[in-house]
Amino acid sequence: MTETILVVDDEKEIADLVELYLKNEGYQVAKFYAALPALDFARQQEVSLAILDVMLPDMDGFTLCQRIREEHLYPIIMLTARVEDMDKITGLTLGADDYVTKPFNPLELVARVKTQLRRYTRYNASGSQKEEDTLELRGLSISRESHRCTLNGEEISLTPLEFSILWYLCARRGKVVSSEELFEAVWGERYLDNNNTVMAHIARLREKLHEPPRRPRFVKTIWGVGYTVE
Repeated sequence: MTETILVVDDEKEIADLVELYLKNEGYQVAKFYAALPALDFARQQEVSLAILDVMLPDMDGFTLCQRIREEHLYPIIMLTARVEDMDKITGLTLGADDYVTKPFNPLELVARVKTQLRRYTRYNASGSQKEEDTLELRGLSISRESHRCTLNGEEISLTPLEFSILWYLCARRGKVVSSEELFEAVWGERYLDNNNTVMAHIARLREKLHEPPRRPRFVKTIWGVGYTVE
């Protein structure tokens, strides 16, 4: 299946140039000169990667990035003439994966697109979680190899137990894991009734992830059953 790249830039010459180079590499391109029609497209069609300009006529690229990231995990590259460090930090913390400043070499941009797509395919391909060393989920990134966890670019300091809990749940995202299964998998011991150890560690983990107590974004409680990461 041909990968579709979403390109959003109000400078027609740049958007057309990016489209030309991407099509030469065999990609399909969905090109827009404004944010809102691009957002509508992203909600209705399959997209593999997005390239977003920061300065757009109807919505800034940072907001567009944030809106896309609320629903999709595919890579986002910000494309802008603004070079201030704070702009770069803003884009990355809102969920962007890379940042390219104008003027740019189209071949470099294509190379970055290929890199991001390879990374995304490796970490998020369906059915390949057993092979993964890194998991990505709505701005949360955890690496088993380096034992690092970041949330929207901010490093989260986790104990080995907290890391193991988060990894176990994220690797089984979409499934409900019972407290018994989680305890025996992470602690390697037999689970006993009324054991509050798992609950206490989940509470601490949520605190470190800045999770609202009543409506956690990542680790959710299924009362009477266990925990899940959606």
